[in-house]
Amino acid sequence: MASLETVPSAPGAPLPPRSLAARLGITSVPREALRQRYTQPGSKFVNIMGSDVHYVDEGSGELLVMIHGFASSLHTWDGVAEELARSYRVIRLDLPPFGVTGPLHTPSGAIETMNMPTYRRFIDTFMQALGIQRATLIGNSLGGLISWDYAVRHRDAVERLVLIDSAGFPMKLPIYIGLFNSAMVRMSAPWWLPEPIIRSAVRNVYGDPRRLAAPVLRRYIEFFHGAGTRAAIGKMVPTLDFADLDTDVLKTVDVPSLVLWGAKDRWIPPAHAAEFARRIPGAQSVMYEGLGHIPMEEDPGRVLEDLRAFLFQPPPPSRRNTSQRNLQASTISSHNW
Repeated sequence: MASLETVPSAPGAPLPPRSLAARLGITSVPREALRQRYTQPGSKFVNIMGSDVHYVDEGSGELLVMIHGFASSLHTWDGVAEELARSYRVIRLDLPPFGVTGPLHTPSGAIETMNMPTYRRFIDTFMQALGIQRATLIGNSLGGLISWDYAVRHRDAVERLVLIDSAGFPMKLPIYIGLFNSAMVRMSAPWWLPEPIIRSAVRNVYGDPRRLAAPVLRRYIEFFHGAGTRAAIGKMVPTLDFADLDTDVLKTVDVPSLVLWGAKDRWIPPAHAAEFARRIPGAQSVMYEGLGHIPMEEDPGRVLEDLRAFLFQPPPPSRRNTSQRNLQASTISSHNW
């Protein structure tokens, strides 16, 4: 079942009420409606593993690739990407099964299970499709895990590495994610998931929920209620076992690295910031008092200041020439939206 509801684009305009069926999660927001509402002027699509993957490509210069976290979207970078795009080329994407991209599907049409091997295949294919030979990776939460894993597997393809409240070390899943380990929740969520649960989960990732703007909260709700997303999450969550990850390989990361963390992160323990900084040789670390799991969205100004200072540092001489030769990336198989 699908529900099509129009959200005005005018800044500050009151958000229209959702129907009772929509608020209960009985209906889903069609993917085409999400595409119409949440693409941006720089939005493009590229076919990856049989699906149209949404990404935004802005600016010029040294290439930065931004990868968001669980149940988020490329919009979480809006507050920092616009400013960075004045000096850099910034690419950010909607990871499946989230955002405008939504779930990937197998050749038979079934929803793809987004486990770590599938994410590795996905991000490798995305980089190849856009012709990205070398870039600075900036990842948050699940996107941080994908970023450091990529840096370990492709040692000559990463210029710098920024991890923001990154996943990777063994931990108990946040309650709002762990719910999907229940077979009953996995079965019922695609047909019934009340909006208040999503509201509570989104507020929980902010250090100060008062910073959460109504349009941002609506975006999270509609993406979570997007067609196919809840079923995909139900397949994905049981595969999230960080105890299986080899974090000792972080000791082999030999690129300039920065670890940023919200001191009020309720999803991934702030103590993990010290673990990343300890294992990655020479990594710098910043802890943000009062901020939560997505500091770059909650207070982009503070994060932007540290990103600029870090990115302004010249790369090691042995890497600088290589990076200059690889700034241009092809967009074969992509089209503007």
